[in-house]
Amino acid sequence: MESIGAFLPLILIFGVFYILLIRPQQKKVKAHREMLNNLRRGDKIITSGGIIGTVNKVADNRELQVQVSENVEIKIAPGMVADLYTSTEPDKKKPTKENQNEKKGGLFSGLLGNKK
Repeated sequence: MESIGAFLPLILIFGVFYILLIRPQQKKVKAHREMLNNLRRGDKIITSGGIIGTVNKVADNRELQVQVSENVEIKIAPGMVADLYTSTEPDKKKPTKENQNEKKGGLFSGLLGNKK
């Protein structure tokens, strides 16, 4: 009975490490592998070195041909792809009359309703 009590802290520590470290890392690796398997021509990627380019050719999931700029192509290993590149720039739209009317109003106009 005392031998189980001696191993209980070790078992609890392993359980905490599994929940906090091992499991999330496995999910991250699985998501990265899935992303690599779904790479297609035309996808914009970021390499682990920070190079942003467009995939031109996927050869047997062993190498990618990436266009970095016009007339410049490089070959990289799929494992060097860090992430898919998505632009984070906000859409610059011209405000319409409806949007301008919504912006006008006081702090409580949303709660009390708009007066016309």
